[in-house]
Amino acid sequence: MAKRTVAAKKRNVKVSAVGQAHISSSFNNIIVSLTNENGEVISWSSAGKMGFRSSKKNTPYAAQMVAGDCAKVAYDLGLRKVKAYVKGPGNGRESAIRTIHGSGIEVTEIVDVTPLPHNGCRPPKARKV
Repeated sequence: MAKRTVAAKKRNVKVSAVGQAHISSSFNNIIVSLTNENGEVISWSSAGKMGFRSSKKNTPYAAQMVAGDCAKVAYDLGLRKVKAYVKGPGNGRESAIRTIHGSGIEVTEIVDVTPLPHNGCRPPKARKV
C-alpha cells in the first residue's frame, strides 16, 4: 500500500505596513516574532533555529542574526513599522531591536513587558540542622 503525502496548508496571514515585534530574550535562547496588528505571526526566528548551540544562543551576535533573518522575511511581505515588545533578562534585547531597525523596518516604540513577581512564590520552609 502506497502512502499518500498530504501537503500542509499554509495559513494566509494579512500583512499590513504596521505590526508588532515580540522579542523574548531568556538566559538560554532568544526568540523574535514579527506579527500584524492582530497578533498573527508573520515571521519568526530563534537562535536555536539559526544553528547556535548551548551558551552561544544568548549572545548579542545570535540575537542580531535572529532578528535579521526574521525581519528580512517580514519586510519582503510588506511590513514597514513595528512597535517592539521586549520580554526577559537576556543579553540580545538591544541588538535585536537595532537589527530590525537597520533592516528597513522602523521601530516606533519600545515596551518592556518583562513579568515581575508581586510577592513571588512561597519560600521553602526553614532547614532544621
